Amino acid sequence: MPLLIVFYRNTLTIFLLWVILLSGTTFSYSQKSDTTQTKSEKKESFLNHTSKGFILKTEDGNYEMQIAARLQLRFALPDDQDPITFADFRNQDQRVFKINRARLKVGGHAYQPWIKYYFEYELSRSLLLDYRVMIEKWPWMSFKAGQWKVEFTRERFISSGEQQMVDRSLLNRKFTVDRQQGVEVYGNLNAGGIANFNYWAAILTGMGLGATQNDDSKMMYFGRFQWNFLGRPVPFSGGDLKISSKPAGIIAIAAVTNTSPYTRFSTSGGGNLSGFEGTNDAQYTVKQYQVETAFNYKGFSWSSEFHRKNVYDNFDEISTDLGGFYIMAGYFPYQLINFWPEPLEIASRYAVINPDLSIDSNKQREFAVAFNWFFVEHKNKLTAELTRFTFEDKDLPQDNELRFRLQLDISF
Repeated sequence: MPLLIVFYRNTLTIFLLWVILLSGTTFSYSQKSDTTQTKSEKKESFLNHTSKGFILKTEDGNYEMQIAARLQLRFALPDDQDPITFADFRNQDQRVFKINRARLKVGGHAYQPWIKYYFEYELSRSLLLDYRVMIEKWPWMSFKAGQWKVEFTRERFISSGEQQMVDRSLLNRKFTVDRQQGVEVYGNLNAGGIANFNYWAAILTGMGLGATQNDDSKMMYFGRFQWNFLGRPVPFSGGDLKISSKPAGIIAIAAVTNTSPYTRFSTSGGGNLSGFEGTNDAQYTVKQYQVETAFNYKGFSWSSEFHRKNVYDNFDEISTDLGGFYIMAGYFPYQLINFWPEPLEIASRYAVINPDLSIDSNKQREFAVAFNWFFVEHKNKLTAELTRFTFEDKDLPQDNELRFRLQLDISF
């Protein structure tokens, strides 16, 4: 019953919002119908629809609001969650069908086109995910404040609706910084040709989504430096849907340091990895870095990440090193195979995690193959994915699981 109440409340909120917007648009048109209009005024549209959703704006262009919604429907067997421990391989008889994500997105600019804002709300969980203001007047230096997904890894920063696979890899749980609150400076330094670079630097609370204050005086510090070695960046989107006529490639390095009660972050906020159960303030000092590559050209896409993470328990004085990597590639085979449908992409990913680098026979592996049928690019697509997980431990026999997932993404 509480879930139904939340659902109906959110539905009513969205309905009322649309009524207000449409009523406002109708009123704007009715005002103009009573006055003499020039030809240019008759062409002016206050409410349009683009790839960013429904757009409401003023005539002078100083105010604009973009409203979009996204639904993600998923079927999975025998389970939808990535296995974390050996016990998770015992769930072999489950079937999952769910609304995995239901998002409302509101963005745009106010006062000036370079003063931007963005909100994102998860309707199924009544959770405000993103809220931020961006000052983007100069390409070489912009500013951001609020709560957002930190640009530490390409895999996590790419929207869940614009990925090539059904979801992110095994690495995401252990290495993502996820959403944090703070301030950031970023920009693009372009001197022409291969001298094209992007940078990000942020100071954050380091306590995860929804946390408005730190647990101690030590903040989270983040930095990312990216070389666009072919003169143009690879977009933060999965695949090369536009079949690029010119190649684009990046090499990036990013690092984070933080002291808090947490060793991992997710959409649920701060949490801890297996083996780190402490909850005391400033208990864990986490230092991590990753090296990243990405490349797009003529329908072929490539991405990879190499991670290292150190967790130091300040109370028990124990240091643990974690490592992992993934490689992923995708292609539209219709360019080589005549009978292959043009909207159908094939993609594959291989990931390996070592939860403790001091133990050799302690690895978790993932190999996945996915087929994407793009009805309207990432805005409307169907993805089928088959994944094999393999876990090995020096004290336990190797175990594995084969998982199938089918997902429909719709944005409007």
